[in-house]
Amino acid sequence: QFATRVVSCQAAELRPEGGGEPLHGFEVVLEDTILFPEGGGQPDDRGLIGDIPVLRVTRRGSEAIHFVQAPLEPGAEVLLSLDWDRRFDHMQQHSGQHLITAIAEQMFGFKTTSWELGRQRSVIELDTPSMTAEQIETLERSVNEKIRERVPVTVRELAASDPEIETVRSRGLPDDHVGPVRVVDITDVDSNMCCGTHVSNLSDLQVIKLLGTEKAKKNKTNLVFLAGNRVLKSIEQSHNTEKALTSLLKTGPSEHVEAVKRLQSSVKLLQKNNLNLLRDLAVLIARDLKSKAAQSQLFVLHRKEGDSEFMNIIANEVGTEETLLFLTVGDEKEAGLFLLAGPVEAVENLGPRVAELLGGKGAGKRGRFQGKATKMSRRGEVQALLQEFISQRSPET
Repeated sequence: QFATRVVSCQAAELRPEGGGEPLHGFEVVLEDTILFPEGGGQPDDRGLIGDIPVLRVTRRGSEAIHFVQAPLEPGAEVLLSLDWDRRFDHMQQHSGQHLITAIAEQMFGFKTTSWELGRQRSVIELDTPSMTAEQIETLERSVNEKIRERVPVTVRELAASDPEIETVRSRGLPDDHVGPVRVVDITDVDSNMCCGTHVSNLSDLQVIKLLGTEKAKKNKTNLVFLAGNRVLKSIEQSHNTEKALTSLLKTGPSEHVEAVKRLQSSVKLLQKNNLNLLRDLAVLIARDLKSKAAQSQLFVLHRKEGDSEFMNIIANEVGTEETLLFLTVGDEKEAGLFLLAGPVEAVENLGPRVAELLGGKGAGKRGRFQGKATKMSRRGEVQALLQEFISQRSPET
């Protein structure tokens, strides 16, 4: 907690991180703050001003801008409270990044070009096209050795004109930087120009787990990692998944992979058998419809189970030179597939209108128009449209 004073409060809007309508609120500047504004690859802190939640903290020059949804009186004394769990998580990930970055450069010459502290995992972009499994294992072992050695992490401030800045690892200062330059030192490991929040000793990181690499842009490699409590949470999630799989598969963890492979083989066989049955069913349905061809110029059929092949087999078997065929598969009230088949001119005219009624999209050629639908509940309207078309074309019927 930190006691401070409100300097200014102005109406503003905030766009949520996940998108959506902007939030109406206020941008508050305080005399000083303990909430870190987002920057340097690290997300912002959260907390309270009095009992008012701070939803975002950003930097504008030398000022930290706190977004809240209730006004605060300029000049008022307030008590600022920090969300410590979020702060400590960010400290662990950020100090972990500094350690991994330094050791990766020392051991392999891989320079860090950027990094991102994500909600679930963090990513370091390395200036190398690839990393071997052996390099990842060696790097993980080395960074965890440093954690066990309880290496101190300290912070110092240098004047912008201090020649020592030239010896500090950095990606450069922001254009709007003012005041002294902040340097984070990991004793005998790294000196890095940084504005973020860090642990005071590597032992506070507990452990680092490198999860592997992913391809990055411009011939670079993303190294994915977890630090500290995130490793414990990941183990807990994996253990819960393991327990659930043990219950479902009725086998021990060491047999899970083989059990799933057996299930996959069974599912493939069932899918193959089901497909053959659907094909046979389509032929039988088509023959039944064909036997009634003299009685109707429109056939309508809906089936919950089926696919495009199922509908096309029926259309092929029936033959649609003179008959309109409207087939649908899927949930009766939600999404599914449709097929309109019949005389070429009629289908070209009706197909786009059918798709529009069903809230879907489709395409067609040579007397077939098929696609996806989102409003299967409007099949009745399509049937009425087709019946009206037939009536207008053949008044005597």
